Order: sequence, then C-alpha cells, then structure tokens
Amino acid sequence: MSTEIARINLSAGAVETVMVDGEPHVVFRPAVEAIGLSYPAQLRKLNDRSWASRSDIATTGADGKTYRMVAVDVRTFLMWLATVNEARVAEATRPLLVAYQRETASAVNDYWTQGGAINERATDDQLDALEQQIEERRARRALGLIQIIAAMDDSVDPRWKRSRQLHHYAEATGEVPEIAPEDRALLVETYLKDRGLSRDECRAVRSPFGRQLVAAYKLEHNGQAPKESFGLVDGRERPVKSYTESDRPLFDKVWKAFFADRYPAQQQLGGAA
Repeated sequence: MSTEIARINLSAGAVETVMVDGEPHVVFRPAVEAIGLSYPAQLRKLNDRSWASRSDIATTGADGKTYRMVAVDVRTFLMWLATVNEARVAEATRPLLVAYQRETASAVNDYWTQGGAINERATDDQLDALEQQIEERRARRALGLIQIIAAMDDSVDPRWKRSRQLHHYAEATGEVPEIAPEDRALLVETYLKDRGLSRDECRAVRSPFGRQLVAAYKLEHNGQAPKESFGLVDGRERPVKSYTESDRPLFDKVWKAFFADRYPAQQQLGGAA
C-alpha cells in the first residue's frame, strides 16, 4: 500500500511529508536536493548517525508507478539540518535552508496533528481533550529527544548531553530543570554578546576567538580538544564546541590576551577580565 504525501508550504519553498506509524515524517530526498546537496552522500551520512531514525516508504509517482523513498522523523530531520554546512549551500537556496531550520517542526506538527485550525463549535470537553492531546504530544516529543541525545556518540560532550536531557525531561513533566550553574552551556556567541559586541562584530570575531579558545583549552587540558555539542548561532541550531560556565575564566583569559585592545568599549561593558 502506498503512502500519501502532503506538501507543506514554508516561507521559502516547501517540504514533503508523510505519516508513518502515526508520526509525521519528512521525505528525505526532495528536501536534500532542494538545497543543492548530494542525496547519496547525505543518505550515507544519515545512515552513519546513531540518532537517525529512517523509514522506507512506498509512494505513488505522477506516472502511477510505486516507488520506494526514505522518510525521516522530524527530530532526525532537525538533527541532520544541524550538521549541514551553510557554506556548501548555494546562496540562492539558503533561504530554503533557513526555512527548514526555523519552520519545519511547527509547520509539520500543525499540519498533521492540528489540521491548521480549531473548530469554533468545539465544546469545552473537546477543547480540554485537545489540550490534553497537545500536552501528551509535547511530552512524547521531549522524551524522544532525550533518547536521541542519549544515543549520540562519544564525540558529543557528556555535560551538554546531560543538561539537554534534564531540560527536555523538565519539558515533559512541566518541572523546572535542576542544572548546576557551572554545568550550563556557554556559547562563544553568548559570551561575545555579553561583552557588548554588535551583531556584525560578533560575526567578525566569532571564528578567530573560537580558534584561540580551542588552543587555550588544549593547553589547559593536556592537548585534549573540547567536545562537540549543538547551540543556536545566528538563530539556527548548529554544531559548536562545547563549553560551560566553568570555562568562563578561560574565555576571559583569551579575550584579555587577544581581543580586549581592539574592543576597549566592549571590554568595559563586559566587566574586568
């Protein structure tokens, strides 16, 4: 039996989706090729990731024939997006990549689970039941993310994994996550903003600051490089080096040694290092 494909419009382009075992999935090939990447290469990369969840589905083409296609759940699609190097994407297709990163989860979820609207004649009991369903879906999504994070390999910082799992557990249970201050993630982007740098200054300084920070981290940790994690950079989830608030003195040391003289006003805004 073939699977119905639903094309969901985004602010730029669209994404093709299907339901698999009651869960919304993204059809992988058209999404990959729409941003100009090699589907075989990206599929191989996906198959090598322990967190990836894929399904082979039967779909009916325009010629009436049945074809096999790969679909991935929304969590896997978002994790894959975080590994896409923006520099490898043509400038003309970057708006679609941004739309994928920012809009896919909510657009797909709303289409398949909410139908895009609520019946204005719904009774209080129906609205209560709908609210309960939404809470249950949110909890299932959070618990699914916990499982994905747990399955990540050793290249991902265990401190980051633990803090994100606590965050999603709290999201599932409605509690406040108990994360020790020294274990909270510290991004280069966040640190530079704390220093008072503008958006353009952050973009200019981010890479050289990051390189000096990695070098300083290795000196303090017997040649061991910082592990990987994921964080918001320019509003998008991307792979980043993993640091926590316990590393802030090292950030201050690198700033003072290499950047403070170039940004004296920001040095004052950020406080004494």
